Amino acid sequence: MMQEDAMSTPTAILLGKRVAILEDEPSHAQVVEKAVQDCGGISHLFTDGRTMLRDLHRTSFDVFVLDWRVPHVQGPDIVRWIRRNITERIPVLFVTSCDDERDIIEGLDCGADDYMIKPVRPSELKARLRALIRRAYPVDPLAAGLKFGPYAFELHRKEVRLHGELVPLKPKEYQLAQFLFRNVGRLLARELLMTELWGTDVVESRTLVTHMSQVRRKLELGPQNGFRLLPVYSLGYRLETVDPVSPD
Repeated sequence: MMQEDAMSTPTAILLGKRVAILEDEPSHAQVVEKAVQDCGGISHLFTDGRTMLRDLHRTSFDVFVLDWRVPHVQGPDIVRWIRRNITERIPVLFVTSCDDERDIIEGLDCGADDYMIKPVRPSELKARLRALIRRAYPVDPLAAGLKFGPYAFELHRKEVRLHGELVPLKPKEYQLAQFLFRNVGRLLARELLMTELWGTDVVESRTLVTHMSQVRRKLELGPQNGFRLLPVYSLGYRLETVDPVSPD
């Protein structure tokens, strides 16, 4: 156990990432959810494929952990939909009792990145998740900041500058701004944004609207700076790139 504890720090590579889990067996779902949470991820459990597909039309995830045989729409069909409809290469891991060689080949051929046979060992599952995240979301540990057009985020100081000028953001506003820019072009559900900022989606809707308004105003998000923040009716928000407009 001491060795497992000593390895706990690198598991935080999943920190803040949304992991969609498709699993209809409660005992297996509990194992997968705990592994994801131990790695710092945010787990979202689906017990049938139809419900997952419906949710994929309105929100986004960073990792998929899928069982094969589930009600309504099975795992391979979910993967095919993901590969056809999501432009980013989101990592997909099958965790299933289908252990025939032909099943494994089909699972990988349909677009999965890795394949595990039940029952899974939690330590191995965490290692597989870490490997998928490292490949899909490489991070330079020496990087001191992020740059998006005229916006520069200084990660250690938790500051953002626009055209070199410091923008006075409150802590939650900075956290929201960085999350939006890290997910440019992606629809971010209200529930996801609330969980990211406050650790729960049980937050007054007006509170999120106010923070969005402040970030939009203070960062001057608009064509003049190459980005715009759009509300998506009844779903959430999307930060988009636009062609910058030169001042007259």
